Amino acid sequence: MQLEKLAKTFWQQGYIVIEDLFSAETMDNLQSLIVGHYGLNPKYEHEETFLSKSATEVIPWFPQKSGLQAFDEIEHCTKIQALTGAILGAGWQGLYCMTMFSKKGTKGQAWHQDCPPNDPQQFNLNRLVYTMDINDQVGGEVLVIPGSHRLGKLPTGEVNEDFSEQVILTPKKGTLVIIHGHTWHRVLPIKGEYRVSTNYRAVPKGTPEDITDICVYRNMLYQFSTSKVLEDRLA
Repeated sequence: MQLEKLAKTFWQQGYIVIEDLFSAETMDNLQSLIVGHYGLNPKYEHEETFLSKSATEVIPWFPQKSGLQAFDEIEHCTKIQALTGAILGAGWQGLYCMTMFSKKGTKGQAWHQDCPPNDPQQFNLNRLVYTMDINDQVGGEVLVIPGSHRLGKLPTGEVNEDFSEQVILTPKKGTLVIIHGHTWHRVLPIKGEYRVSTNYRAVPKGTPEDITDICVYRNMLYQFSTSKVLEDRLA
């Protein structure tokens, strides 16, 4: 793994994709645990205002908090540790492991930034692991705007608008996708039975652990800890 080259690409694009990083056996084991936890019709945990305004229909689960050590293997993977260090520098910190489940026929996730880009040095890192193929049949492809981590706050507008600059990512099972928290990104609607991914979030040294408490959408700023819309950006 060419760490310096990958880190340089990440800082140019605001994301990188590394295929075939994890074995099929490891991915199948985690996928079994994830689907076993959710079933095929889990209930939403966010309140209705968030679901309607954010156009986001994703159900989170924090498996390590449930004591499932199987998810530790990915977090402690030497390749991920080294690559994260090459991107974030010394003293970076892992936050948590969060799986994300989307039901068939749901919207996915509208354009958003995981945290406000007021300070370029304060951000989170999404280290997304795919335990299943994401393709046109499944839906749930990831859209990113290259270089948008340097463009400031996501502009107001239609929450699922297409941009000419957008790139569509279709990660296969065993793929790692790393996305800067300020990068504009979105998940397309789900066509298959379900769609899952697992996010091992991390932050640079000196970044607050609650950096992702406020999320930036095209129509609002939303705070998860209080379940409140802090700003209606279209008012």
